[in-house]
Amino acid sequence: MYERKAKPGKGSGPRERKTMHRKECKFCVEKVTVINYKDDKRLRHFMTERGKIVPRRISGTCARHQRLLTMAVKRARHLALLPFVAEYR
Repeated sequence: MYERKAKPGKGSGPRERKTMHRKECKFCVEKVTVINYKDDKRLRHFMTERGKIVPRRISGTCARHQRLLTMAVKRARHLALLPFVAEYR
């Protein structure tokens, strides 16, 4: 006759759960204590192509190193080692 369909997410059979593993902080693995603002190659890795600083949840850095990284990027920007924004094309 008439079969009632369950709403998605309300006990509609076996669901797969995505288990996200935490990324390791690259600075903790390398045992870095000071992030130098003059090391622009390393700092560029933690910036988008638009010039924004990548957040912790994406880069995988710990809170301590993210704070040091942010300060280093801002210092490098003031000294014109890194751009504030991307060039307009």
